[in-house]
Amino acid sequence: MDYALLRGLHIAAVLATLILFLLRGFWMLKDSPRLRDSWVRVVPHANDTVLLGAAVAMLVAGGLNPLAQPWLLAKILGLLAYIGLGTVALKRGKTRAVRVKALIAALGVFAYIVAVAVTKQVVPGAA
Repeated sequence: MDYALLRGLHIAAVLATLILFLLRGFWMLKDSPRLRDSWVRVVPHANDTVLLGAAVAMLVAGGLNPLAQPWLLAKILGLLAYIGLGTVALKRGKTRAVRVKALIAALGVFAYIVAVAVTKQVVPGAA
């Protein structure tokens, strides 16, 4: 598959991930029963599967080894942190305060991942 097409798919999935996470975070803050709708339990995970699949396909198509590219490794580690924080924010946080802090932290990590992707630097903004 064409690298540019994979990149476009990846970026679209990133945007969908952000929108779905923000929506679920809003519902969590409002203690909305919509957070328990069946589509909310399926669609974000299906989109994240597309996101991950596109990322792996881009690695293969571009002949990139994440262990040899520090910025790619930083994105992967950031992704693991985002997933952990996201599960605390939306499901596993024992108190509302813990969930809110995890939500804010997850959004910060998300921003870091995007900045790393754009700059291809482990520390975006560093010269």
